[in-house]
Amino acid sequence: MLEFSILIRMEKELNTRSKRISPSRTAFIGALITLIGGFFLSYNYIQSKKIVAYDYMANAFYTGNEIISITEEEEKKEEKPVQEEEKLPEVITNDYIGYLTIPKINLTKGFLDYRSSENDVEKNILVVNGSDYPDKEKGNFIIAGHSGTGWKAFFNDLYQLQINDTAYINYKNKKYVYNIVNIYTQPKTGKLAIYRDYSKTTLTLITCTNNDSTTQTIYIAELINIEE
Repeated sequence: MLEFSILIRMEKELNTRSKRISPSRTAFIGALITLIGGFFLSYNYIQSKKIVAYDYMANAFYTGNEIISITEEEEKKEEKPVQEEEKLPEVITNDYIGYLTIPKINLTKGFLDYRSSENDVEKNILVVNGSDYPDKEKGNFIIAGHSGTGWKAFFNDLYQLQINDTAYINYKNKKYVYNIVNIYTQPKTGKLAIYRDYSKTTLTLITCTNNDSTTQTIYIAELINIEE
């Protein structure tokens, strides 16, 4: 009988406690659950929009030696100024026409006319066909190079570079001074987006990502000075 009476007493206590939960508290708990659920739904929605925005930007491609660029300015439908096409010499030389220098990693390497047969990533750093030489105002001089091991891994130490590091291009008896303003990676898909400010004269360096065979790293530098 004692045990039976204890069970009855416990049941009464439980019933009493359950009755103590007021309707206002129940409403508060329900509102809290609704708020938390709404937060997670909103978060998922925002994340999905970010993915869509990234995919849109990724429609700017680097395919082989062809560059198509897209920037925030283009998204706003701002027009780029029309620039006079650079006149190139008729005779194509296999000699270096300029040099890339990056003091931080002790790199000095010559580059060739992009039409030269020696302008090959398997032989030299590659001047990408379709890019602009440094003397073109608001142009983009694009150079690609190997990293990793071997004699042709000219860009092997680029991973050490950081924002505000300096690079130089010596071209036509002038020294073009650049500061790195952006570093980002993209998957190796045979396509590459170049994100830059079209109101600036820029230098873009491209190489494989250090210790990651699935991505490539892009370094965007902006011209800050020209020395005679």
